[in-house]
Amino acid sequence: MNIYPDLFLTFAKVGGMTFGGGYAMLPILQREVVENKGWATEEELADYFAIGQCTPGIIAENTATFIGQKNKGIGGGIIATLGLVFPSLVIISLLAGVITAFSHLAWVNHAFGGIRVCVCVLILNGVAKLYKKAVIDPPTAVIFLTVALGSFFTFYQVITLRQSRTPRPPRRKSR
Repeated sequence: MNIYPDLFLTFAKVGGMTFGGGYAMLPILQREVVENKGWATEEELADYFAIGQCTPGIIAENTATFIGQKNKGIGGGIIATLGLVFPSLVIISLLAGVITAFSHLAWVNHAFGGIRVCVCVLILNGVAKLYKKAVIDPPTAVIFLTVALGSFFTFYQVITLRQSRTPRPPRRKSR
């Protein structure tokens, strides 16, 4: 059986059915790669997510590359990455020309508002699954809380130790 088409189509399904970027893709990647295909274990996928976050690029693309490379070498990594990116490229190309013509319509704004809510739920679902696998004892719980609080209350992304590109708006002065 040729795994290249399977890699491409599996990651194309993930890329085509996910709104909201790399983090929103993580729960769907977990379902497809671990549960449906068996290409990686939960632990391997968590490691891929961690490495994918530390390397340049979008976490879902990096993870697709790692999984493709693990299963079929460099060619598999390329095919899996192309599969993930291809649907977005097609959708964006089709929408780019017409989105400005419809962006003023109320139902379009409501649709995007609904998509934003769904993306938040997908990301929270991914965080919950990763939390269950990563926070396994008191020291890892302390690390989790430190990183979470640091990212909520500072302008710095604690993991990468670099300043965020979009600073928070200044606080309003109370009267």
